[in-house]
Amino acid sequence: MATVHTIDAHSPASPSHRTRRFRNPEAATAWLLVLPSLIGLVVFYLVPTIRAIGISATDWNLMSAPRPVGLDNYRAMLADGKFWHALKLSAYYVLFNIPLQTVLGLLLASLMDRLIRAVSLRAILLLPYLLSNVLVALMWVWLLDPVLGWVNALLHALGLANHSFFGSPMEALATVAAVNIWRYMGMVSLLFLAGMQGIPRTLYEAASLDGASERQMFFRITLPLLRPVMVFVLVTSITGSFQIFDTVAVTTNGGPAESTRVIVYYIYENAFKFYKMGYASAMSMALLLIMIVYTAVQLRVLRAGESDLA
Repeated sequence: MATVHTIDAHSPASPSHRTRRFRNPEAATAWLLVLPSLIGLVVFYLVPTIRAIGISATDWNLMSAPRPVGLDNYRAMLADGKFWHALKLSAYYVLFNIPLQTVLGLLLASLMDRLIRAVSLRAILLLPYLLSNVLVALMWVWLLDPVLGWVNALLHALGLANHSFFGSPMEALATVAAVNIWRYMGMVSLLFLAGMQGIPRTLYEAASLDGASERQMFFRITLPLLRPVMVFVLVTSITGSFQIFDTVAVTTNGGPAESTRVIVYYIYENAFKFYKMGYASAMSMALLLIMIVYTAVQLRVLRAGESDLA
């Protein structure tokens, strides 16, 4: 006897339900608001990425017609010691930047959540983030100048020797990281603060009645419930740190002694200084793959789709 499957006209899977959902004025408004960003994503990210995949299989110097070379660029990349060195420097930059930036952001967010709630303070913390990277880099180049900079003038007043922050191969990368920590720390703290303010106050009140200290409440209530925000901050911060370019280009130009030639700067050099657009595109695709794998692993390990408040 044949079994007949029927679809309820009111079920979520029914065509009429889907039609009504897209005809809903609120849904139409939502799509209208998302449309500019979606167009920008397709035009400025998706299309160039697809184009770069094709270019990565060619030998192209931007002046003559591209010559197909298959996977030769990828083979050359795997054998290129400078590529691996640049990737290693990017990893070092992430290790310099992310832990301190995250800890300071958490500390500032905790202070604003528990002690200081002035809107003016939040505005001051956000101000460096609103400045362009180039402007911030130029400002710190001037402040850290070994001859005319205010920082070295302060060191001299304290009886210490002048210091070449961007000019030292041992310190240049850490100095670049410090500049970006200063710029992004306020934004990170406000993200954490938004997460903290979404935690029910009743949890802290119950813990306080049970005799829990501030430290215990932070590690047993605040941090676990901040996991979704922490995942967002770590994913965006680390992927952004691997793409650091403008600060390096303004302050050190990859030097001194190639100590700040991070992966994106090395890609830029190959594309626009050495005119190896195909090879630069191959390295860009490799970096994209690394970031996709890293993001997928981190979202899986940190259970980004779950909330402890549920």
